[in-house]
Amino acid sequence: MDALTVSQLAKQAGVNAQTIRYYEREGLLPKPPRTAGGYRAFPPDSARRVRFIKRAQELGFTLDEARELLVLREHPEMACPEMLRRAQRKLTDIAEKLRALQAIQRELARLAKACAGRARPHSCPLLEALERVGGSKP
Repeated sequence: MDALTVSQLAKQAGVNAQTIRYYEREGLLPKPPRTAGGYRAFPPDSARRVRFIKRAQELGFTLDEARELLVLREHPEMACPEMLRRAQRKLTDIAEKLRALQAIQRELARLAKACAGRARPHSCPLLEALERVGGSKP
């Protein structure tokens, strides 16, 4: 199969062309050679690499972490134990984020219940709560 242009690679990988250019700038995709006409000529396996990066992001990994995972992908002898360690660390991070989101949900529900649409003229308990420093209760 022939080399891919940015738009062809984007289509095969299921992303937009700006994503390809961004990944290239960030070093997630190696700089491809250029055709005589000046077009980037990505190798066909670049689509697989882009899909790998996007899937890593979908699972909560940052682009920096995805870059590290790409290195692991090239070293199968150490990949599995290291991937397990990273997945467990990511699971811990996600659990912490869920706890924080649940706390936010509880606080917003409490504020909404305190308001219940019964605002005094020219006053809203929800807006007043947002203005208070430190999140003190109404």
